[in-house]
Amino acid sequence: MVLPTWVGDFVMSTPTLRAIRDRFKDAHIVGLREPNLRDLARGGDWMNEYLEWPPIDQRSLLHRATRKLAWKLREMRFDSAILLPNSFRSALIAWLAGAKRRFGYDRDARGFLLTDRLAVKTRRPSRTTPVVAGGIPAPPGPYIPMRLVDYYADLAEFVGCDRPSDQFELFTTPDCDRSVEQRLRGLGLADHHPLVVLSPGAKFGASKCWPPERYAAVADVLTELHEATVVITCGPGEEPIAREIRSAMQREAVLFDRPLLSLGELKSLIARSDLLICNDAGPRHIAKAFNVPLVTVFGPTHPEWTATEYQAERIVRIDVDCGPCQKRVCPLEHLNCMTGVTADMALAAAKELLLMKEISASGETRGTIK
Repeated sequence: MVLPTWVGDFVMSTPTLRAIRDRFKDAHIVGLREPNLRDLARGGDWMNEYLEWPPIDQRSLLHRATRKLAWKLREMRFDSAILLPNSFRSALIAWLAGAKRRFGYDRDARGFLLTDRLAVKTRRPSRTTPVVAGGIPAPPGPYIPMRLVDYYADLAEFVGCDRPSDQFELFTTPDCDRSVEQRLRGLGLADHHPLVVLSPGAKFGASKCWPPERYAAVADVLTELHEATVVITCGPGEEPIAREIRSAMQREAVLFDRPLLSLGELKSLIARSDLLICNDAGPRHIAKAFNVPLVTVFGPTHPEWTATEYQAERIVRIDVDCGPCQKRVCPLEHLNCMTGVTADMALAAAKELLLMKEISASGETRGTIK
């Protein structure tokens, strides 16, 4: 099985991974994944084993590393290959592997490499046809926004599985749980609640990043009014944004940048938190997998692509004439879709979720005593 490339896409695929595992209980399932997703997948039982793509600069068909991967796959004599990504590359590697049946969406000029082709339901009739998805105008392009969980679920049904639910699943591991516990305990924060995590980065691009001073303003109020412990996280290359937030805050906050958390440690931190505030990026979906309340700030991306039935999420966004554009960098150089989202909007959502969690915790306590 060729797995998704991005953190968020992988998490959104987990209901389908579960459906495939349940349908083919006795099969030996191999997952081909990106190296950076190794920690994300740890703890899960969807696959019997994993193989990994070579580094990006070694993925040419002429490169020895790619030819070695193709040959290894061919030696494994696969009966079937299921392609979750839409890339031409994923279909090509399945064809080179000699899989007898190759399941995937018929798009990106790769249909001839597939034996079992699934048509994309959301292809628009014409690029000039006005389209509204989820009450929001769809961005230009050949496809109408569709929930990615449904996109994967259709593929699961196509290969003979029962239709998956919306419930994401991830697992922490004891070593990462211990590491996060030790870091918090060393700061005297292991037992402090509410624990609010800020994840201000986005691998997608700068256009997805909410201004640092807005994060700081929300964190200050939550610290003051709710006595929250605020932890700021970041991935490689996102350290400047995280440091700006801490510098702009009037209250104390913890910044996990030296060293950075691994993806496995980030799972453990989010799993034990009371609230996550983030951009539309991978950590958002990690929170859903662990049933953690979250506030998501949306800008240039269309919410329909990543929508779920998750009830403990509050999306804060504004409508702009130029969006959602799906661009990594604002082509108009103003980023109104992000700067128009105020700190008060996110703060109201955060307060609501914390209050709901407090009420829920209080009810659970009373029930236990009774």
